[in-house]
Amino acid sequence: MFKIVKREEMAGGTVIMNEIEAPLIARKAQPGQFVILKATEEGERIPLTMADTDPDNGTITIIYMVVGKSTALFRDLKVGDVYMDVIGPLGAPTHLEKLGKVICIGGGTGVAVLHPITRGLKEVGNDVTCIIGARNKDLLILEDQMKAASNHLFVCTDDGSYGHHGFVTDILKDKLEKEDIKLVVGIGPVPMMKAVSNITRQYNVKTLVSLNPIMIDGTGMCGGCRVSVGGKTKFACVDGPEFDGHEVDFDELMMRLQAYREEEDHSCKIYGK
Repeated sequence: MFKIVKREEMAGGTVIMNEIEAPLIARKAQPGQFVILKATEEGERIPLTMADTDPDNGTITIIYMVVGKSTALFRDLKVGDVYMDVIGPLGAPTHLEKLGKVICIGGGTGVAVLHPITRGLKEVGNDVTCIIGARNKDLLILEDQMKAASNHLFVCTDDGSYGHHGFVTDILKDKLEKEDIKLVVGIGPVPMMKAVSNITRQYNVKTLVSLNPIMIDGTGMCGGCRVSVGGKTKFACVDGPEFDGHEVDFDELMMRLQAYREEEDHSCKIYGK
């Protein structure tokens, strides 16, 4: 059992932050790694990358958007309630090294995944520019935390309600034109990661993306999280979740993510959420 010790609703209640007691995981976890959680014994296994860890207090922080039955079950858990299972840390951690000027780009709840990576890249001596975006101001998350984790922060909203009126890729293009960027890390919706990778390819700048395919066991046994990278099949749970964005088949990834959409919609209707 893994107790929730802190809970916060973000982005109008559509995004939830849980701080969970998991001391063994908190001591071992590194930026870029994830955990798999179950709300109940009969619940679905949901992979979520950790937004933060606190080894001293023995807690990990997850942030997720309520999009289906399982995340609706997660949302209904309150402070003092428990997750039946939290398994991790899983996946390969982000390789952190001093490179020079680095850009970290996050969209939606991808900002939560990006947070420890951005902080880690700054801590090893990089000059980190962070660009975060959302559809509107109300959906932005972790602005203060990302400002602290980076050297320079830019905020974008699709509707112009806050920050730059436009996409994160607008700022990215400007930076690539004017500065010698050594690495770009892009995490967020698949179309955003695809757009970021297409732009950086033109400038021959190494680009990392964190993929979120359907995942079941998290150990590479089931094959559910397979993705095509450089024409080869990889498993996001053990080979990733980070991959070279210039090599990922994003169109296949988007198609696979829609595989169970009908069943997911049906489950949500039955649950009444």
